[in-house]
Amino acid sequence: MKNSILLFSFLFLASCNHAQNVHQNDKKDTGQSTSSQGVPVNKIIKTDDEWKSQLSEEEYYVLREAGTERAFTGGYWDNKKEGKYVCRACGADLFDSATKFKSGTGWPSFYQPANNECITEHKDGKFEMTRTEVVCSKCDGHLGHLFNDGPAPTGLRYCINSASLKFVE
Repeated sequence: MKNSILLFSFLFLASCNHAQNVHQNDKKDTGQSTSSQGVPVNKIIKTDDEWKSQLSEEEYYVLREAGTERAFTGGYWDNKKEGKYVCRACGADLFDSATKFKSGTGWPSFYQPANNECITEHKDGKFEMTRTEVVCSKCDGHLGHLFNDGPAPTGLRYCINSASLKFVE
């Protein structure tokens, strides 16, 4: 009896894992995904070589390898112009200058994204700390991280790499 229960449990878990993998593969094949808010997003899928030909070395490092530019070195950390910030890789609208604030961190900081569909959040356990990684929902480009120490009205701070952004006045 014990062996039957163990075998059944093993088969059940294996089938659940298989179903999850099939679902994930379906999403990759169709280019469909969902944003953090569960909104369907048409993905831009390119090879590493295609991204490398489109992006500078630093942009590729940040957007495709989840790198971080050094503080106070990016082009937009102190930008005060009015406009919008779009994804450097795919052009998706990400942030509006009206939600940008001076955080003192050396990276552009925003208290909310341009819309609920443009950002996807992932848990990031690198460097032995738990953070929330922020990526572009359309191309999965790494943008930066989300923290809970921002100003009103959201209390959020989207700490974003300048290399992942393009500013449009």
